[in-house]
Parts: sequence; structure tokens; C-alpha cells
Amino acid sequence: MGWNLFFAVLGLGASAAAANQQRKAGDEQRKAGEEQKKAAELNAYNIETERVVSKAESLQRHNDRLEEYRNNLSANIAAFSKMNRDVRLDRSVGAFLENQKMIATDDTRRSDFMGWAEQSRMGIEALVTRAEGRAAERAGIAAQRASRVSAFTTLASGLMGFAKVR
Repeated sequence: MGWNLFFAVLGLGASAAAANQQRKAGDEQRKAGEEQKKAAELNAYNIETERVVSKAESLQRHNDRLEEYRNNLSANIAAFSKMNRDVRLDRSVGAFLENQKMIATDDTRRSDFMGWAEQSRMGIEALVTRAEGRAAERAGIAAQRASRVSAFTTLASGLMGFAKVR
């Protein structure tokens, strides 16, 4: 009977140690989930910052193209004037200048659209990154809960084995 009690106590101790390890593993998984969420939040913040920079760059490209158009318009008017062509009365000059205006408008419209598309992509990327972080955090919490249930079951099983011997 002495050896049975010894092994029963040894089994109970092993169950307690295993339960403790399961609990610690769950705690580590929760911490890992929290760390992943923090990292995701930081990445999302960085993406949002890049999005703001992208918007500013897009506006700058827009303004640069309009400035280029204005400079070219002035240069073209000066060149036509030097050739003694009246920009208000010469229809071919007017058509040329109108075509240049349409090209500049199309360029800015296309550039604005590309900037908007890039900013939208970045916004979605930031949302997805945050969602992944929250999912990792929830997975860590679920793993911790599952490990606690498993630890309780292991400990209860050890107690039942000990109770059978006594």
C-alpha cells in the first residue's frame, strides 16, 4: 500500500506540474496575441502616415502640373506674339492652346485618380492590418482560456487518480 500511495502522490504532482505548464503556455499565447496586436496597430499607424504623405504628394503633383501648364501657356503666347500671331484672333493658335489645356486637365485628372486609388489602397491595408491584430489578440485570449480548461482537466484527472488509490 505504501508504494501505491507514493506513486499516487507522484502522479498528482506530475498532474499539477503539467497543469501549471499548460496554464503558462496559455498565458504566453495571450501575451503573443497582445504583442501581435500592438505590432499591427503600429503598422497601421505607419500606413496611415504614409497615406497622408501620399495625399500631400498627390496634391503637389497636381499643383506642379498646373504650374507647368501656366508656364508653357505663357511661353507659347510669347512665342506666338513674337511671330506676330494674335492669340485671340488666330483660330489655329486658339486650337493649339485649347489642346494644351485639355492635355494638362487630363494629366491632372489621371494623376488625381491615381493618388486617390493609392490612398484608398493604403486605407484598406491599414484596416486589414488592424483587423489582423485584433484577431491575433482574440486568438491569444481563446488559447489562454483553452489552456486553463485543459489545465483544470489535467489537475482534476490527477486528483481522481489520487482519490482512487486512497
